[in-house]
Amino acid sequence: MSTTRQDLLQAFDTLLQPARFKDYGPNGLQVEGKAEVGKIVSGVTASRALIEAAIAARADAIFVHHGLFWRGQDGRVTGWMKQRLALLLAHDINLYAYHLPLDAHPELGNNAQLGVQLGLAVSGRFGEQDLGFVGALADGGQFADAAALAAHVGKVLDRPVTQAGPAQAAIKNIAWCTGGAQGYFEAAIAAGADAFITGEISEPQAHYAREMGVAFIACGHHASERYGAPAVAAHVAGQLGLAHEFIDIDNPA
Repeated sequence: MSTTRQDLLQAFDTLLQPARFKDYGPNGLQVEGKAEVGKIVSGVTASRALIEAAIAARADAIFVHHGLFWRGQDGRVTGWMKQRLALLLAHDINLYAYHLPLDAHPELGNNAQLGVQLGLAVSGRFGEQDLGFVGALADGGQFADAAALAAHVGKVLDRPVTQAGPAQAAIKNIAWCTGGAQGYFEAAIAAGADAFITGEISEPQAHYAREMGVAFIACGHHASERYGAPAVAAHVAGQLGLAHEFIDIDNPA
């Protein structure tokens, strides 16, 4: 089966509601390809490696969290930008990208899906545009300390994590926001979190964690955002009767 490029865009927009968000770049169809779409490849970032993999997979469309265009970037089509665009245009592949709308979706988004992976039940939202999630273990339990939580996150995501802050106190209330959301740490503390999980840590957060008595866990930008794009793309593909494949391009960041 197949659908039109515009109907696929409408399905993504209806689900993710990009007009609700003030974002760092354009959400929706970023590069126009063929008019008929039968297969979607999803991934985290519209890198050349993902585009090449999508070409090999005979995709008509790519759906990602990190697209090609960002506010304030150099607008010249040279170097890596030229190479990526040349591949998309030569193979007539549509590129759909949704940034904050994909983070925020309450069931299929990056934050919701990371919570599912970690066994967390959501009890509320916090932070700018309600992007942060807060909750606790779905089974009603708690972690003995930050080290136990860090070990759990590392095991689930299959990568080392960075932990800062107190190591002894039990952890029940957990806040999280995927990607580069270290700036949400103070809002997470205000929301009553015993620990905050995100993708990255900057220099100030280690001090805040120690001084405020709240654990900070950085588990990798890419690693924390591997789950939303395939969840959304699979959902929409199922609605429209399309083929879907998730391709994870490894990224240590």
